Formats: sequence, C-alpha cells, structure tokens
Amino acid sequence: MAHRPTYDPYLDNLKSPLIKDESDGKTLRLRFDVANYKPEEVTVKTIDNRLLVHAKHEEKTPQRTVFREYNQEFLLPRGTNPEQISSTLSTDGVLTVEAPLPQLAIQQ
Repeated sequence: MAHRPTYDPYLDNLKSPLIKDESDGKTLRLRFDVANYKPEEVTVKTIDNRLLVHAKHEEKTPQRTVFREYNQEFLLPRGTNPEQISSTLSTDGVLTVEAPLPQLAIQQ
C-alpha cells in the first residue's frame, strides 16, 4: 500500500510539503496524477471548503468496454477563497492546484 501524505485541516504544521513559501506569502500546492485521462475528462471544483478532483474515462469497442474513474477530495484551510484557486495540467499528466493560504490559517 502506497504511503499518502496526511493533511492536518487546521494547518498546525506549516512545514508540510503541501505548503510552499512564496514571496507574497504561503501557498497551498497540491498535485494529482491524472496521466490516464485526457484534459477534457478532468474536472476540479470546490464545494464549501472542499476541493474535489474528478476524472472519468470510458472506451467502448465491440469486444469490450474500459471504464476508469478517479476521485480525490481535499479539505481546504478555513478562509480559503475559491476564486483564488488555480489549476494547471502538465504534459505528463500531473494536475497542480494552488491557492494562497488565508491569513487566518497562517496565524493559527
């Protein structure tokens, strides 16, 4: 079983690999491997304080049907502005989602 980094929703540990120091403050940076999906098959959205990454692929041939689905949910720090979240997809299929950390999360 692969080790997955754990996330502390209250950001007690700002030395987390998920947190990057930028010149204008701290940034939350998440990466997701969606290499098995086309860009149009990947969606990123926020609902309340949750980031949702979903990808769905389906191939049909007369002999078989291939179906793959990927779902990840991440609890965002309190006060994160969904309008400031950005995402990019690299040519090798790594989706990077970034958001500036709210001052509320940094001060806790």
